[in-house]
Amino acid sequence: MKELTKAEDQVMQILWRLKKAVVNDIIEQLPAPKPAYNTISTIVRILETKGFVDHKAYGKTHEYFPLVAKEKYTRFYLNNMMKGHFDGSLHNLVSFFANENKLSVNEIDELVKHLKDIKKEKQ
Repeated sequence: MKELTKAEDQVMQILWRLKKAVVNDIIEQLPAPKPAYNTISTIVRILETKGFVDHKAYGKTHEYFPLVAKEKYTRFYLNNMMKGHFDGSLHNLVSFFANENKLSVNEIDELVKHLKDIKKEKQ
C-alpha cells in the first residue's frame, strides 16, 4: 500500500464518508474555493491506479467507491508514522502527543484509565 498525498487523502476521507460518489459529489463536500472538476477527476483516477478506489460506469458518468477500508489505511499510515518519526516506539509516540498537546493531569489519568480498560479486555 502506498501513502496518500494530502489531496488524495482529502478525497478518500469524502469517499469513505459517502461510500460512493461521482466527481461532483466530491467537489460539493470540499471547502471553498472549490477545485476544478478536472483536478478532482485526476485525483480520483490516480486513486484508482493506486488501488484505493474503483468505479461503476453509467454511460459517461463514473460512480467511485473505496476499495481500501479507512481502518486499514489508518493502521498502515500510523504504523509508518510511528516507524519513521518515533523509532517504532508507542511510548515515544504517546509521550510526544502528551507533551505537544500539553495534557493536564486529569487528561493523562483518563488516558491511563482507558489503557487499563483495554488491557483488561485483552486478558
